[in-house]
Amino acid sequence: MGASLLYIEDDHEIGRLVSEHLKKQSYEVNWVTSGERALEEAEGCRLVILDVMLPGLDGFTVGQRLKKRLPDVPILMLSARTSIDDKLQGLQFADDYLTKPFHPDELTARIEVLLRRTGPRDAQPLVIKHLRVFEQQNRVEHADSGEEIILTGKQFHIFSYLLRHLGQILTKEQIYEGVWGEPYIDGDKTLNVHIRYLREKMERDPANPEIIETVRGIGFRVRK
Repeated sequence: MGASLLYIEDDHEIGRLVSEHLKKQSYEVNWVTSGERALEEAEGCRLVILDVMLPGLDGFTVGQRLKKRLPDVPILMLSARTSIDDKLQGLQFADDYLTKPFHPDELTARIEVLLRRTGPRDAQPLVIKHLRVFEQQNRVEHADSGEEIILTGKQFHIFSYLLRHLGQILTKEQIYEGVWGEPYIDGDKTLNVHIRYLREKMERDPANPEIIETVRGIGFRVRK
């Protein structure tokens, strides 16, 4: 399971759609519909997604209180308000401000940036061949250059799943069900596509991978 997100949205249709999208990206989502509930549920979350228009306490008030209580937890504001004054008011305490309507993939990308920026520092990265992996920060970098390898949320979750079973050969079914949380359908190419993109970003020679190995007839593994 990915990072724990607190999502505050009183519109049930939007809330359901966004929650389902984020869960498919392997995030743990605690969706609440009021600012009062948000203040009760905030402890332990890695990031807050906060709508401005809420019943009772408005989003600006909730955000200010959350930031005062949990200064290290990033806040991403969502709002249909597009005026510069509203944005400036929100950015006095929020770490990012996204206006409605928005594309779910943009929301995911902004969440990933905030988590990388504010994530806890790993004491020692995991070194695999030419990579350094900072699991708590969702960050991978080339050991030689120190340059970060930018992965999508799903790509990192696949790689993390393989790392949790370091050296073990995993079937496509195991990986798919472990990452997506759904039964694997024979012939589905989704996982293969993600593995290909991962190799293009991480391998020195994607045609001859040394990080993510293919074990013919079985699946994949990562070997240190």
